[in-house]
Amino acid sequence: MKKVAMIPARYAATRFPGKLMQLLGGKTVIRHTYEATLATGLFDEVLVVTDSEIIFTEITAAGGRAVMSIHEHESGSDRIAEAAAGLELDIIVNVQGDTPFVKKEPLEQLLKQFDDPSVQVASMMQVLTKQEEIEDPNFVKVAVDKNRNALFFSRSVIPYPRDKNFPTTYYEHIGVYAFRKEALMHFTQWPVSPLEAAEKVECLRYLENGVPMRMIVVDYMGVEIDTPEDLERAGKLL
Repeated sequence: MKKVAMIPARYAATRFPGKLMQLLGGKTVIRHTYEATLATGLFDEVLVVTDSEIIFTEITAAGGRAVMSIHEHESGSDRIAEAAAGLELDIIVNVQGDTPFVKKEPLEQLLKQFDDPSVQVASMMQVLTKQEEIEDPNFVKVAVDKNRNALFFSRSVIPYPRDKNFPTTYYEHIGVYAFRKEALMHFTQWPVSPLEAAEKVECLRYLENGVPMRMIVVDYMGVEIDTPEDLERAGKLL
């Protein structure tokens, strides 16, 4: 199978505009993400897909590969689908541009899920232990069934601990997705779904259209840069 990593990179992020061009240890966030993804050696190709000439130049000037996204898009998946439509490939991994601490082992585990022909879409989650993070709407939570297929994603606390004596595990959704190309193309043909619009969590579109999402549990994946505070945390971690 031909495997391609695509990094959607929008400059005008709602919560933290220009976050991908913020410096983190002397390099921009988007360059950290690109180079870390490339360094895994898991992919036939790694591409940054962007609507910004600033980001395009940042990557290509450093010797990386980037393509300009022509259209406005509701989600990162819509953006990479535009780039993937004309390419011959089998599996696409969507690595979020604001995840500079990408590691090989979780991505390798994610790709292995496609050895099961029934898997169309897969993603990652990690255990949340701090109560303030469990309650923080910037941390998207996911509940899964016994086969590790997602039941729901929410910025709210799920599951709700009505029985305080029952041990509950909370998972944070890590915004790294993998798709068979056909599944991604279907995604772009569906309108934004009601739950997706309410939560602003794009993977709910798959669930609302009856497509299961296989989740894998990974160790700590570092910091996703959603806010200036995240950038500060990332600097300390780096």
